[in-house]
Amino acid sequence: MTIIDDTVVPPCADDPMTFLDDDLETPLGRHGLTATMRREVTRKRAEAHRRCAACPIFTDCLYRAVAEVNVSGFVACTTESDRMALRRQLGITVSDTELSGLGMGRLGSGPVDHEAVVAARHAYPNDTCQQLAERLGCSTSTIKRHLRRARQEQQEKAAVQAPAAADQTPTVDDVLDAFGDLESGRRLMRAS
Repeated sequence: MTIIDDTVVPPCADDPMTFLDDDLETPLGRHGLTATMRREVTRKRAEAHRRCAACPIFTDCLYRAVAEVNVSGFVACTTESDRMALRRQLGITVSDTELSGLGMGRLGSGPVDHEAVVAARHAYPNDTCQQLAERLGCSTSTIKRHLRRARQEQQEKAAVQAPAAADQTPTVDDVLDAFGDLESGRRLMRAS
């Protein structure tokens, strides 16, 4: 008897470190990047983009990451800032998922204060999340969680100051159209 396993494993599950690399979030115009570092960041982005774009569940992944769940890192050929831009364009907000009961606890001297993370970001705006984590003695995911919370608070404050029509859930086509306006989307269209 032959067992055929036709399960499709997305590249992000097969090789997660490629997609969790902080370099995928690093702005290329950031001061302090040498030409060699820029080439390496560009190479990493191209590899992640190529593998992600070829994924059979790309469309579902993109829709969920933009319209349903606020995730970190490089997802569906987008960075966190790309997804924020897409949400602004689509007029939607997505709240953070509470993850407090998941994962390992912090091994440091106690929890990192939210205001400390925000202050560190303002003091060191060009630092990567990894560099901020090293400065504060916490994990990169802690930094990302606090920065997402700060962005969400800022968005909520802006929404209160300028109330808009109630959020309408976009369709998959709406998200794909908005994605096509991003550089990542245009790159994907040129490749196909």
